[in-house]
Amino acid sequence: MTREELHVPAGHEKGEVMSWSQNLLYSVVRGAIHVYLLAWHRLDIVGLENLPEDGAYIVSPIHRSNLDSLVISAITRRRMRYMGKESLWTTRPTGWFFSAMGGFPVQRGSADREALRAALTVVSRGEPLVMFPEGTRQSGPVLTDYFDGPAYVSCRSGVPIIPVGLGGTETAMTKGSKMIRPVRITIVVGEALHPAATTDGGRVPRRAIKEQSARLGAALQELFDEAQLRAGRPNPTRWLIKDTPDSVPVADGTDRVEPTLP
Repeated sequence: MTREELHVPAGHEKGEVMSWSQNLLYSVVRGAIHVYLLAWHRLDIVGLENLPEDGAYIVSPIHRSNLDSLVISAITRRRMRYMGKESLWTTRPTGWFFSAMGGFPVQRGSADREALRAALTVVSRGEPLVMFPEGTRQSGPVLTDYFDGPAYVSCRSGVPIIPVGLGGTETAMTKGSKMIRPVRITIVVGEALHPAATTDGGRVPRRAIKEQSARLGAALQELFDEAQLRAGRPNPTRWLIKDTPDSVPVADGTDRVEPTLP
């Protein structure tokens, strides 16, 4: 699918500033989602003190359910921007709605230059950005392959990554299911991961990206385990990550490393 085939409202192709009406709609929808999560899923959030009060940051959650994008909105009243799968923009109504919710499309499974430029534009304005490192929903207790996109944007912009564990979302709505079960959901917000090297707009060393990705992977697994435990659905101990970031698989190869933008 090409960019020309997507229904992205004019002026929102590259992470542009949202209008006051879109901001209002976002606040109303986010508030309704929060009430739903509290009532239906007994939402519990741990670690909110780790969120910066202002400025840009990259929220990088584990991804196990279609509920995850809704759930992650509960961590802050600040408007967040989202990288979303391009299939959400295949019709005009959905394209309008998801753009109004702060989203912009990304081609999954590839280094989407336009989406990366939009992400850098968003954080340069001081806005929080949500990027799922796994790219798409996975299943099971272990973080496996994930992309270097959050680490790339972090290293390129100097913006910290906030890793987030989500517990109970896969049980609440499993992959392929249309039913939502009223199970407890817990969010565990981790400490900020600041990039060790920034380039002020220059080239990003591959080593810096890989190191930031490894730190993110290790933190995500730990936070996922804690969130699952707090939600009453602990991950099997035989799968728990042990001691070092090296035990978390990181995507290798040039197809998993986002390009340096001109």
